Parts: sequence; C-alpha cells; structure tokens
Amino acid sequence: QVQLVESGGGLVQPGGSLRLSCVASGFIFSSYAMSWYRQAAGKERELVARIAPSGTITTYADSVKGRFTISRDNAKNAMFLQMNSLKPEDTAVYYCFVARGWVNDWGQGTQVTVSS
Repeated sequence: QVQLVESGGGLVQPGGSLRLSCVASGFIFSSYAMSWYRQAAGKERELVARIAPSGTITTYADSVKGRFTISRDNAKNAMFLQMNSLKPEDTAVYYCFVARGWVNDWGQGTQVTVSS
C-alpha cells in the first residue's frame, strides 16, 4: 500500500523559510519522478515542482523559481521542498504526489500559511 506522508508546514512571516518533507513507502521510490503540488483556498490544485527519479532534473512553476528548491534522498525514500522568501500568496495546502503508470497517489497535505 502506497503511503506519502508530508510534514514541515506551519505559520511563517513573509520573507521567512520552511522546509517540507515527504516520506514515501509501498513502492520503489527511486524509480519514479516525484512532485509537490499546492492548493490555495478557492483555487485549483497546481504543480509547484517536480524532480526526476535520479534527482538530476528539476522543474518549477514560474511563481516559485529562484525561491523554492526541490530535492530527494532515495536512500531514505524522502523528498523535500525548501521554501525561501515566502510570500502571502504561497499560502496553501502542499501535497506530495507520485504517478505510477495509470495510478496516481497523493499525500494528505500539510498547511503552509504565510502571514504577519
């Protein structure tokens, strides 16, 4: 059974930083690209960043380029999102995601709130 468990969310002031983690189990983690999505209240879920299985290729939404960094540790079945220079518009629930063929799996999400 696939499990994706996010952690690291919280309340932070504008300009601050947070590091999200996603620990995976139930599949061969190192074989699949992994992604972070987010969904703000009243908005559609959007892709934030994606990382290739080896970790050598990463892509980002334009809105987070230069501020967020996605990484992974295949030995620990873990993925991370370092978020710097946070803005109020980054406030959302952040989800870990993996697509394995025709099967999509999501974590339960972790809330990030950027507010003074």
